[in-house]
Amino acid sequence: MSHATPGVPERVYLDNGGRAPWHPLARQAFEQALADGWADPRRLHAEGRRAARLLDGAREAIAAVLGARSQEVRFTPSHTATLHAAVASAAAARRRAGSAVVVGAVERAAVLHAATLAAGDTGPVPVDRLGRVDVDAMVAAVGAPGVALAALQHANGEVGTVQPVEAVHEAARAAAVPLLVDAGASVGHVAVPDAWDLLAADPADWGGPAGVGVLAVRQRVRTAPVGPEDEDPWAPGGVSVPLAFAAAVALQAVESDRVAQEARRRALVERVRAAVARIPDVEVVGDPDDRLPHVATFSFLYVDGEALVTELDRHGFAVGSGSACTASTLEPSHVLAAMGVLTHGNVRIALDRSTTADEVDRFCAVLPGAVAKVREMLGVGGL
Repeated sequence: MSHATPGVPERVYLDNGGRAPWHPLARQAFEQALADGWADPRRLHAEGRRAARLLDGAREAIAAVLGARSQEVRFTPSHTATLHAAVASAAAARRRAGSAVVVGAVERAAVLHAATLAAGDTGPVPVDRLGRVDVDAMVAAVGAPGVALAALQHANGEVGTVQPVEAVHEAARAAAVPLLVDAGASVGHVAVPDAWDLLAADPADWGGPAGVGVLAVRQRVRTAPVGPEDEDPWAPGGVSVPLAFAAAVALQAVESDRVAQEARRRALVERVRAAVARIPDVEVVGDPDDRLPHVATFSFLYVDGEALVTELDRHGFAVGSGSACTASTLEPSHVLAAMGVLTHGNVRIALDRSTTADEVDRFCAVLPGAVAKVREMLGVGGL
């Protein structure tokens, strides 16, 4: 997606993972729900009942895509809140079975932090250099005594690698341990398997609004409230009907042409990966085949990630970086570190459904020069 401003380079937004532009139909749905669903859906008057119908319709639409029953779908304030609540409530419900929460090393920080808070540091299951969890180690950990919950992402939003959720879910079922699948990076982009007991999805990633999250919980799975008592423990204070309705309409829209979009963006990502591989001293990370169709990640030797992101921004390209140290953590990406790949000089792109082949080609043309300039700035241009 590009934006032209007089006097500056045409902007191309390639950082769509976790916060993509709203789908046009989501905007229309939001405006409709502002007019028809502004009231509290928990009220019994006509306005409240009208809002409740929109909320029920949103729940049914999302459930149909996820392969769930409508009563199994909950709305939350955000994807992070979804993951926090899912880990805490599922672990609390199984205190008699144990307190351990088994997680992979490349799960989102929200999952890792929630697992630590719920059970203490049990040590994440390692991954290989492609970012895929060690299946044997995960299966063994899930089957160990004292496990309350297992958590495994469907695909990693930072490097794109798809995880073996079916094999892990089979082992979890055998051990009577519920499996939380974080599908925040994959719903709306690829087909999501039904191998889950709790599933978290992120509307902001598929072209819906931020400010609302989705959690599906199979009816057979027990959860326990962990916060102050509220009428809706998953969304204390209530759900925004316009946001939930817009999220559902966006998901229906992207699902309608998902297969074609998946093929189109996969071809563009392959073009990027091939072009990047020709730049000296680069490591293209993540599984080259079994991966998300719209994500590409690569790390450059002798390059500062923040400097490269800034240089690309100067040329009009907005990209992400898994290696950018922040003032709050001062640490590189835990995903890249767990994989044992280069953690600095990293660039991550996530293509939107509106990203064009011309924009991708322009990015591939600008990137080598941007890398060379940053290396020269750091005094390593001749290495």
